[in-house]
Amino acid sequence: MAREALALSDQELAGACEESFFVASGPGGQHRNKTETGVRLVHRPTGLVVTATERRSQFQNRGAALMRLRARLEWLAREPKPRKPTRPTRGANQRRLVAKKHAARRKAERRGGYD
Repeated sequence: MAREALALSDQELAGACEESFFVASGPGGQHRNKTETGVRLVHRPTGLVVTATERRSQFQNRGAALMRLRARLEWLAREPKPRKPTRPTRGANQRRLVAKKHAARRKAERRGGYD
């Protein structure tokens, strides 16, 4: 679904969303505190919810919310690269063993060391 939504234009993507506005708090003065400039988009097919409240303009917040929605859809649509099993190198094994011996020696010295 996310791939299909990414292929849509901004208008079509906004049409597939439930849009709501709310009073966004924070800096920006009376204009921001008394008007509904915050935008919340709920993408119905995927259930993704994004909000934008950083601007004093509802229009600018709508654009920012659409950009965030596209970014989340891209993240949903990505296919993770298949992992290849690897083995540690000889040097990595030696470093690990040296570290373990050092920790064991330290603990033995704490106990008083039985000779």
